[in-house]
Amino acid sequence: MAEYRFPVDASQIMLFARAIGDKNPIYHDADYASSTEVGGIVAPPTFTQAAAQYDPGFPLRPRIGEPWFGSGREPTGAKPKEKAGDAGKGEGAIGQSARVLHAEQRFQYFRSIRPGDVLTVTTRPGKRWEKQGKRGGTLKFSESVSEFRDQQGELVLIATMVGVETGQAVSQS
Repeated sequence: MAEYRFPVDASQIMLFARAIGDKNPIYHDADYASSTEVGGIVAPPTFTQAAAQYDPGFPLRPRIGEPWFGSGREPTGAKPKEKAGDAGKGEGAIGQSARVLHAEQRFQYFRSIRPGDVLTVTTRPGKRWEKQGKRGGTLKFSESVSEFRDQQGELVLIATMVGVETGQAVSQS
């Protein structure tokens, strides 16, 4: 089970809202937000996706001196690793590998996230299941469940991510 802290401030909330194109003043205008039902600035519903940058084990987080997913000449930024038996097969071998996709994201809120919160994030594996794919092959689903608790230990949010491994890519020949 992974655990890390995610401090929240008003500028993070504002920048996240701008990044997703949400102009609602409740995310950046303290005067406006104080006149609303929630009584102050709150974070957008998907804001906790930004918490991943505080997770020391997050695989997409850039690390100084290490290849990064998203940098470099390869489409992903990281050169593909050859599997045993793939030597000499070139890129076609990589196209035949299993694919992992983000299938679903659910957010269950218990209260709004606000500037000043220091959230402790605990992530654990959730359910696993399989289904037969329409193009052949087995689809393997797995959940990752993250709980966000505030500085008093109160549960603020449960975020559940579902990933799916599609197995071998369908051959084009």
